[in-house]
Amino acid sequence: MTQPSANGNVPSYVPKPGMDVHGLKTIADAIRANVEQVIVGQRETVDLLLVAILAEGHALIEDVPGMGKTVLARALARSTGGDFRRIQCTPDLTPNDITGISVYNQQTGAFEFHPGPIMAQVVLADEINRATPKTQSALLEAMAERQVTVDRETLPLPRPFLVIATQNPIELEGTFTLPEAQLDRFLVRLHMGYPTLEEERAILRRFRDAAPLETLAPVASPERLVSAMAAVRQVQINPIVEGYLLEIVRATREHPAVELGASPRGALALARASQASAALAGRAFVLPDDVKRLARPVLAHRLITSMETRVHGQAGDLVLDEVVKNVRVPVETTR
Repeated sequence: MTQPSANGNVPSYVPKPGMDVHGLKTIADAIRANVEQVIVGQRETVDLLLVAILAEGHALIEDVPGMGKTVLARALARSTGGDFRRIQCTPDLTPNDITGISVYNQQTGAFEFHPGPIMAQVVLADEINRATPKTQSALLEAMAERQVTVDRETLPLPRPFLVIATQNPIELEGTFTLPEAQLDRFLVRLHMGYPTLEEERAILRRFRDAAPLETLAPVASPERLVSAMAAVRQVQINPIVEGYLLEIVRATREHPAVELGASPRGALALARASQASAALAGRAFVLPDDVKRLARPVLAHRLITSMETRVHGQAGDLVLDEVVKNVRVPVETTR
């Protein structure tokens, strides 16, 4: 695991040359299988988190308490060999509580930087909407630029760097709605949902006599993940699939129920996520199905729908489903 140095700097990893999508798939399969020793029945959620970390993005999980969000984040961090930190967001949390603070040392006569929990490879921002807007904004620079600025000094964050934020969509008292600029920093938004009867039975039996998370061992390393990220960028998107992706993005801007559609950043996010999805499947090229499957988790939270649509309960998810349904899927593609 990588620890910050005394001044808060974190060494950068140099990707190992030569990793292809097959090597990436091997790593991803090992991480998925390892996480599923702890997490039951959440294959799609785990895959979306793998897409987020390989595409160098972040994930927002919207779900009620008790669904295993913290356990999932910790299992992913342990499986990848990365540092894990949890930030419990509350109204009295300050930006320095996240980024760190410089403290004067009387013995040395100099200021020493004490890094905050953001200096980790997997950061869980629990109940992010309970933090004030000022504190929420402290995450913007970290999530977008992989760096933080403390006392006019810019410090790089470790790689890989993944923020998993959670929020309760039901309990809204004492919360602060995430602004559009903050939502746009999340590559994917996902929901875990209740397990099936058999899945819940397996959870009871798995955790009855042991704590599988405590014995979970790493199956990858941060260095290998950085190499895998570089391999994702080599996955090809041919012009036909690219055109399909752009049609979906542009259709969100023209939908009558949408006041503000997906931005160019949203198009880039969908492209990068589709590359990661293809690589997870062991392919060096993106298919229209990759784009179609990821359109909702990548784009829905970026849409600002009209007031009338919100009153009638038509959230961005439903609008996005309609958009994807109406955009023609290309039948023939070339690699």
